[in-house]
Amino acid sequence: MPDCPAGDRPGVDARPGADAQPGGGLAVIIPAANEAARIGACLAALAASDDPGLPVAVIVVANGCRDATAQVARDAGAAIAARGWAMQVLELAEGGKTRALNAGDAATGAGLRLYLDADVTPGPGLLAALARALAGEAAAYASGRVRITGRGAVARAYARVWARVPFMARGVPGCGAFAVNRAGRARWGAWPDIISDDTFARLQFRPGERHLVAAAYDWPVAEGFGALVRVRRRQDRGVAEIAARFPDLLRNDDKAPPGAAGLLRLLVRDPAGLAVYAGVALAVRLKRGDAGWSRGR
Repeated sequence: MPDCPAGDRPGVDARPGADAQPGGGLAVIIPAANEAARIGACLAALAASDDPGLPVAVIVVANGCRDATAQVARDAGAAIAARGWAMQVLELAEGGKTRALNAGDAATGAGLRLYLDADVTPGPGLLAALARALAGEAAAYASGRVRITGRGAVARAYARVWARVPFMARGVPGCGAFAVNRAGRARWGAWPDIISDDTFARLQFRPGERHLVAAAYDWPVAEGFGALVRVRRRQDRGVAEIAARFPDLLRNDDKAPPGAAGLLRLLVRDPAGLAVYAGVALAVRLKRGDAGWSRGR
């Protein structure tokens, strides 16, 4: 039986009523499109997380799936429920990440929200650290230390250099995993139909309102040179879309290029990695287009 049939299916809650508190708790919202091969590891890591000290609800939104994403998520529900946490699996007939994010938001009244990509592996201390960072009344955004991973020599080389770019190494990029408190989430309404949801959310906050916690998570890049080019092209389109549609948000941007000295340090430290990274960037500039969907990493 297909996991995403023609009509939307209601959620399956491993512990009904656990997320009924209108202002408390932490909701982990996981949009997932054809992530059957990856979401099990994500949910297993969540189930092994340190106790954040407040009620937790995990909401998986399987959107436009053609594989067993929803069933794999349901199968992982027992480990989530064993923690005393709620678990919902929502199925949407149509794809679209921001559509899935909106469905996840509509399914919870939790005051803290962690938006987590299905192929991310959170470290054991991430939930607890994010809950502490977002505990105040002031609007806040938080993420963990991102460990960029890759399979294959090309992906690993690209990941090594990307991890050393100043914004990734010293900023709060929130790639694949970012959280906000209630006042922070009130900065915007429904998620707009955009490519780069993480950029949109991050730029709702001034640099001083973004908090980097010590806990880490693993975030994979695409595999192979061609896939990296397609993803980088999509990322660039996403950033350009934010600039065109929401120009006021750019005042909160704090990205800085590595500069000549930074590039020289990268060249000395990892010439092979920089060659791959620069090659991907050059390929993106030489050939624009490719408006289709690609994996976010």
